[in-house]
Amino acid sequence: RDGNTMLDLLIQNARIIDGTGEPSRMGSVGVKDGKIVLDPGTQEAAEVIDAAGRCLAPGFIDAHTHGDLILGTKDAHLFKTNQGVTTEVAGQCGLSMSPAVPENLAAVQTLLSMGTTHFPDDMKNWSSYARFLEYADKQPLTANVKTYIGHSSLRIAVMGMANRPATDKELDTMKGILREAMEAGAAGFSTGLIYTPSCYAEPKEIVELAKVIEPFDGIYASHMRDEANFVVDAVKETIDVGRKAGVRVDISHHKMLGKPNWGKQKETLRLIHEANDEGVRVICDQYPYTRNMTTLNACMPPWHFSNGFASMTAKLADEDFRRQLRAEMEDPATAYDNYYLNAGGWEGVYVYSASKTPLAEGKSIADYARAIGEDPWKAFFDLCQINNCSTGGVYSSMCDEDVCEIFRDPYCIVGSDALTRAWNEKGHPRACATFPHAITYFVKEKNVMPLEQVIRKMTGLTAEYLLVKNKGFIRDGYDADLVLFDFDRLKDTATYDQSNSLTEGIDYVIVGGEVVYHDMQLTGRYPGRMLRHNA
Repeated sequence: RDGNTMLDLLIQNARIIDGTGEPSRMGSVGVKDGKIVLDPGTQEAAEVIDAAGRCLAPGFIDAHTHGDLILGTKDAHLFKTNQGVTTEVAGQCGLSMSPAVPENLAAVQTLLSMGTTHFPDDMKNWSSYARFLEYADKQPLTANVKTYIGHSSLRIAVMGMANRPATDKELDTMKGILREAMEAGAAGFSTGLIYTPSCYAEPKEIVELAKVIEPFDGIYASHMRDEANFVVDAVKETIDVGRKAGVRVDISHHKMLGKPNWGKQKETLRLIHEANDEGVRVICDQYPYTRNMTTLNACMPPWHFSNGFASMTAKLADEDFRRQLRAEMEDPATAYDNYYLNAGGWEGVYVYSASKTPLAEGKSIADYARAIGEDPWKAFFDLCQINNCSTGGVYSSMCDEDVCEIFRDPYCIVGSDALTRAWNEKGHPRACATFPHAITYFVKEKNVMPLEQVIRKMTGLTAEYLLVKNKGFIRDGYDADLVLFDFDRLKDTATYDQSNSLTEGIDYVIVGGEVVYHDMQLTGRYPGRMLRHNA
C-alpha cells in the first residue's frame, strides 16, 4: 500500500477483537473506500477516532431476523444499529415478503402481520425475488441484509392456505419460483413448521424444495415442527433434509421448551455433531434469553387456522368450540408444540401486542384475567377473538443451564429472531438488545467463555457458517463493518417490561466505512446494501 494515501477513517488505540476468537490486541485500524486497512501506522486520515482502549470488533451479524418485514424504516434502523448489528439474515421461519401474488396477497399479509404493521403498495408485484430486490435495493439501510425465501410465503403464493399436500404441479411451480429466487441471490429456503400453512407440508415436500437450493450452496433454515416434547425427533427430521437434499442446515433459535424437556439439548447437540462428522453440514442459532416470543395463536393447535385468522375468530364465538379447544390445549398428548403448556400455564404467558385490548399488553394472561375479574381461559379466548387473532405473546419456557450449554457448542451462533414491528410497541428485549445481552449474559454474568470467543460467535463464525462474504473479521481488505464499544460500560437496558430501550456503551457503529450510529443516535447515513448469496 501507498503509505501516503489519505485514509477516510482511522481508529487508534483500540483493543482489537478481530472475529477469529484469538486474544485481543492493541492497535489501530484504518478505512479506505469502505474497506479495512489493517495496521495503518501513522497514515493521515480525514477522520480520526481515539478508541482510548475501547473494544473494536467486526460488525455483529444477526443470523436470524425478520428484518425484511420492516425493511428501510427508521424503526428497523434503530432496532438493529443500536446493538451493533451491521448485517442481518432475514426471511426466517417460513415468512418472507416475497413471493407475493395479487390473488393471495391478503392471506400472506395476514400471516406476516405478526412482524409488521405496514405493507408497501408495491408488494402486489413481488411474484419474483428479483422484483422484490428492485424495491429493496432502493430502501435506506443502516445494515446489510440477506434474505431467505420463506416456505409459508411460497406455499401461499401457489396454493393459498390449503391444508393438504402439494400436488406435483404445485410443487413444480414452487420449485420454479424458488429457483428464480436463488438465481437472483436469495440465501436459501426457510420453514416455519409450527405455523400455517408451512406445517401442512409433508417432509418429502420440504426435501424436494431444499434440493432446488443445493446447486447454489443455499442454506436450509428451519423453525422445526417441535421444540418441546418431540424436539429430538424434530432435529432428526431437520438434519434429514440436509442429508437427502445435500444442503447446509441451520436449526433456528434452538431451545428446549417446557420444564419436562430441559436437558434434552444433550441429545440434540449430539445429533448435530454426529451429522457433521457424517458430512451433513448442520449448525444452530440461538438468542440469549430464557423467554421465547411469537403469536399468542401458538398456544392453540395450528390445524384450527387452516381457513385463516378471520375464520378462527368467528369460531371463537362458539362456547362449545372453546371447550373443545381448552381440552386440546390442556392435554399433553395433543400433537403440536403447545406453548401454553411449555410456559407452565397462564402465569408464564405474557401479552406484548393486542391493540384492541391495550390493558392486556405487558401482563401475563393470569394477571390480565385478575385485572378484569375473569377466568384466565375466558380472558384468553376473548382477547384473541376481540383482536381478530392478531396478537403477540412472550413465553417463560426455558432455563439458564440449557441456554448456556447450547451457546457453548461450536456449532452454535447468535440470532435475535426479532419481530421488530415498531419501536413504540411492547415486544421482546431480543429485538433491540440480543448482541450486547450475549456479552453481558455469557461473559459478565455467567462467565461461559471469554469475550473474544463470544464476539467470534457473533461475527466471524456466523460469516463462515452462513456464507456472508468479506465480513465478520477485521482483516485487510474486508468490508469496513465495525463496532466500537466500551466493555465496562456496555449494558443492554431492554427488559421484558421495557422491551425497546437503547444499549449503553456502544459508541460507534460503522457500515461500509461510514459511521451510521454515534453517541446513541443514528447519523442519517445509509450505506447498507441488499446482499446476494451468489455474488
